[in-house]
Amino acid sequence: MQRALAASRGVRGRTSPNPWVGAVLVRGGRVVGTGATAPDGGPHAEARALAGGQRGGTLYVTLEPCAPFPGKRTQPCAEAIIEAGVERVVVALIDAEPRVQGRGVELLREAGVEVEVGDGAAEAAALLRPYLKQRETGRPYVIAKFAATLDGRIAAAGGDSQWITGEAARERAHEQRAWVDAILVGSGTALADDPALTARPGGAMAGRQPLRVVLDGRGRLSPEARLLGKPGRTLVATSHEADAGWKAALAEAGAQVVECEHDGAGLNLDQLLGALTERGVLSIWAEGGGAVLGSLFEGGHVDEAWAFLAPSVMGGDGVAAVGPAGVARAADAIRLRERTVELLGEDLLVRGYTGDWSPRVQ
Repeated sequence: MQRALAASRGVRGRTSPNPWVGAVLVRGGRVVGTGATAPDGGPHAEARALAGGQRGGTLYVTLEPCAPFPGKRTQPCAEAIIEAGVERVVVALIDAEPRVQGRGVELLREAGVEVEVGDGAAEAAALLRPYLKQRETGRPYVIAKFAATLDGRIAAAGGDSQWITGEAARERAHEQRAWVDAILVGSGTALADDPALTARPGGAMAGRQPLRVVLDGRGRLSPEARLLGKPGRTLVATSHEADAGWKAALAEAGAQVVECEHDGAGLNLDQLLGALTERGVLSIWAEGGGAVLGSLFEGGHVDEAWAFLAPSVMGGDGVAAVGPAGVARAADAIRLRERTVELLGEDLLVRGYTGDWSPRVQ
């Protein structure tokens, strides 16, 4: 199962909207096949582990093998396993996909295959959190990220924010960008920094670029903004009331424009998250600024937080990492669960889970 988890980890984020799954076939005490899910539309992990006419043995898989359902484009893995004469299947997690959810295991058992569920469940659930959240709730998994000083400032009063944290912290952020499905920022961040919002781990452009999502209810983003260029795609979320000519100019520049309603505080984020789910987005790396992160936290949309903290104090009227309203009492502050603290060069990375959702480990 550890080898299957490693195979799954190796394709994390590259298979959306499908889950990243790993599978290992063992026969006679020897590994004879290893597979991981291919990008959307390609073979699943089980099929890859069984490739080459492998028969019999025990198959270890990080997620329940899929069952038949209408519209399925690949052979159901449960059927492929039965056809290959596999005698035993060890499953880490039951699939959260409503069209499967136990049916794969049921088909295997009905065919006489011995099935064990639960080996490696906690590790598989942690690895598949974005997929599980989206399948259980219909909304993507949101990771809130900010780089701040010790007093919680992400920019000076004049707007300067480069660079608060060092190279090691920035490299870690690019590693995260390289696997998520989307990066989300507000128009204020796009205007202040004119970022490209590309994933560049190790200083090289990643082959797979996340969808860039910009919140711009007031129609401020320039059609010449860097983030509208290649590589990758850009989606701009705006309001019905924004200027039609501006929307047309963005579309001409290559952006996809999505109109959302106002919910009193700004664009309806739940509506936007639903629209991103329909586009196959499982995971979002939300980079701010403070107003966007504040709205995400206040709406209960954040599942995980990554705070890169520099050993510096800015003071004054610098821009807060999370705003604008916040809580009235210290006791009401959002606290992270399962926290970790990591030293990155001179900076600290504090991260952990938040929100009401947690994966169900069966």
